[in-house]
Amino acid sequence: MKTKLWVTGVIALMLLFSVVAVISAIGFIQAPQPLAKALGMAVLMVVAVGLWTLYREIRFGLSMERMGRTLESEGGLPVDDIPRSPGGRVDRTVADAQFETYRAEAEAAPEDWRSWYRLALAYDAAGDRTRARGTMRRAAGLFPG
Repeated sequence: MKTKLWVTGVIALMLLFSVVAVISAIGFIQAPQPLAKALGMAVLMVVAVGLWTLYREIRFGLSMERMGRTLESEGGLPVDDIPRSPGGRVDRTVADAQFETYRAEAEAAPEDWRSWYRLALAYDAAGDRTRARGTMRRAAGLFPG
C-alpha cells in the first residue's frame, strides 16, 4: 500500500509539472521570436515524452501485478528461500543455481508467460535488473490478460 501511495504522489507531481510546463510552452509559442517558439515546441515534446514514459511504466507495473496475482492464485510463484546476508544481499551461488533452473524452464516453454515471469524474478535475484525488466516485458507480451 505504501508503494502505491508513493506512485500516486509521483503521478500527481508529474501531471502538475506537465500542466505548468504546457502553460509555459504556450506562452513561448505565442511570443514573436523564433527562438522562443522553438523553445516552446521543445518543451511540449519533452512533456509528451515524459507522459508517454509515465504511461508505459504504469502499464508495465500493473501488468506485473496482474501476472503476479495470477501466478500466486495458481500456486506458481517461486518461493523466496535464497539465503541472505545480514545486509540483505542474496547468496549469489544459490541465486545463480535457481536462475539456471528457471532459464531451462523458459527455454523449454518459450510461449508460456509463467516461465518468463519466473525467469525475470530469477534475473532480479541474481542482480541483473536490465535483463529482469526485459524478460518481464516478454512475459507481459505473452500474458493473455
